Amino acid sequence: MKDKKSFNELKNSVLFLGLFFFFAFHLKGQNTYDFDGQILVQSNLGLKKGATKFIGLRYLPEFTYTKKIDSFQSFTFEVAGNLSSSRYSIPNEPKVTNTSLDPYRIWARYLNKNFEIRLGLQKIDFGSAQLLRPLQWFNQIDPRDPLSLTNGVYGLLVRYHYKNNSNIWLWGLYGNDKLRGLDALPTTVKTPEFGGRYQSFIPKGELAISYHYRTANSEDVIGIQTYSKNPEHRIGFDSKWDLGIGLWIESTFIHREKDLGLFTNQFLLNLGTDYTFNLGNGLNFAAEHLLSSLMSKDFYDSTKQHISALRLSYPLTFYSSINGLLYQQWKNNQQTLLLNYEHQFKYFSAYLIAYYNPEETQGIQQNEIVTSLKGPGIQLLVTYNH
Repeated sequence: MKDKKSFNELKNSVLFLGLFFFFAFHLKGQNTYDFDGQILVQSNLGLKKGATKFIGLRYLPEFTYTKKIDSFQSFTFEVAGNLSSSRYSIPNEPKVTNTSLDPYRIWARYLNKNFEIRLGLQKIDFGSAQLLRPLQWFNQIDPRDPLSLTNGVYGLLVRYHYKNNSNIWLWGLYGNDKLRGLDALPTTVKTPEFGGRYQSFIPKGELAISYHYRTANSEDVIGIQTYSKNPEHRIGFDSKWDLGIGLWIESTFIHREKDLGLFTNQFLLNLGTDYTFNLGNGLNFAAEHLLSSLMSKDFYDSTKQHISALRLSYPLTFYSSINGLLYQQWKNNQQTLLLNYEHQFKYFSAYLIAYYNPEETQGIQQNEIVTSLKGPGIQLLVTYNH
């Protein structure tokens, strides 16, 4: 069923955007074509007794066509696929092999000096936070993934840049029913979403306010009232300052119109800072703390959890670096640890990662692109870009 859905999504998107490609191709201007891609080999080895072993191969081919009309105007068409094959091996159980072909990016864009409009399967990302992200509304970027891969969303995005460098975003989405970011509930199938964002520059920094509307579905969530359609409103605020050290704040308030008990209202607040110490080649330090709260309709009943994150990054040479990542879940006293050594070769990039993931992770986005296993383990990622 999933394969059929993915095929239909790919077919419909290609047919529709093919019309755009045909239209742009026949305009006057300079044509450029690019074909590139990334091959990713991933291997995970759990170190505890009875741990899962994983090996996977992924190819992300990408074709880009650009029609440059003049110095300020251009049309761009991009299509990228996601071809993957993987095998899980669990002691005393049959091996599980998965193979899939999905669309990764399929979008068309018109761009001029101050205005951009982009339609199709695309990545939408904004906000000030780096590790614990209340405004991760439309992607699945996992901070433990050194490649920052993510599935996209189907929609229309319009951006306008003013002369004072402030900008406004408007978007409409359709056909996106997966959990994204820190979603507590999925989106109701075949319902539209829409919203916008205004971002402005302030002395020594920037600030922005965002809004998003969608219809949420609680049918598959155990322990709360079942609604196939529950209107949801999101308001987000973020700001960042450079005061010698970096400081930022990012927050989201979510309200669902129908009563879901503690899931009726949701509040997320992130406070963060970063600084690069003048030690050796430069030691970068980033720390964030997230407050996450669920609240009833009248706000009297609530539950809170606190999560802290720390990241250290140090370049060993021009071609290699080492990064450390720590998450502390204070409510259940669980830790997530990661140590990543990265080296850039002439044609390849390699990442050797030692990790520990607890059985229960809270506040950390997990994607479907790079696999993370529970418990202690070692992960090897090798990428080739052409």
